[in-house]
Amino acid sequence: MEQSNIIVRVAIPEDIIYSSLITDEMAASAQARGTGIAKRSPEYISYKMKEGKAVIALTKENKWVGFCYIEAWGHEKFVANSGLIVAPEFRKTGIAKQIKQRIFQLSREKYPEAKIFGLTTGLAVMKINSDLGYEPVTYSELTDDDKFWEGCKSCVNYDILMSKGRKNCLCTAMLYDPKDHYTPEETAKDFKTNSKIYERFMRLKKNRLLNYLKKKKMEKPHSIFSLFFNL
Repeated sequence: MEQSNIIVRVAIPEDIIYSSLITDEMAASAQARGTGIAKRSPEYISYKMKEGKAVIALTKENKWVGFCYIEAWGHEKFVANSGLIVAPEFRKTGIAKQIKQRIFQLSREKYPEAKIFGLTTGLAVMKINSDLGYEPVTYSELTDDDKFWEGCKSCVNYDILMSKGRKNCLCTAMLYDPKDHYTPEETAKDFKTNSKIYERFMRLKKNRLLNYLKKKKMEKPHSIFSLFFNL
């Protein structure tokens, strides 16, 4: 499918007809990857559309292609671009990057002073975030808003998150600070240089955290990487 046939725009109330399709695909995608996801209802997705805090991608024939939405936390000091999802037949076409670019722009328009953050288990999303100026950070740099973390209760990895005192989980945390950040060119270059290291340690983190949950005990850190990932 050519991207010229796809429109990426801010969602409007009339787009609620796609809400169930979007949440179904979110759940199916998480199950296929074997990763967790904070589940959202069609009603919640519809609400975000009505608020004007979501981005949707459709073909010119109005076939659903992709979606992402904005959530504000900590008295609007933090913003998360959540729920990025692309329909299977449109993946690996660059649409996910276009959606992330538009939702990032929308976040900056609505919350110019807020730090924008995300949690992801995917290297592809890490690359997209890096191209926008996000940096990998520890969980301590994210919002401490309990309502945000309560949203993780529906994730299959919630027990890991809580067992680590909300300081770590399978997801990698990334942050864009409008008052203190590298340029997108710098963060993109850093990701390209270190992508193999990120991939290796994301895999290591997953294996060790799952093992930790089974054993119910903490292993002492032995390296700078284990300190960074709080393993």
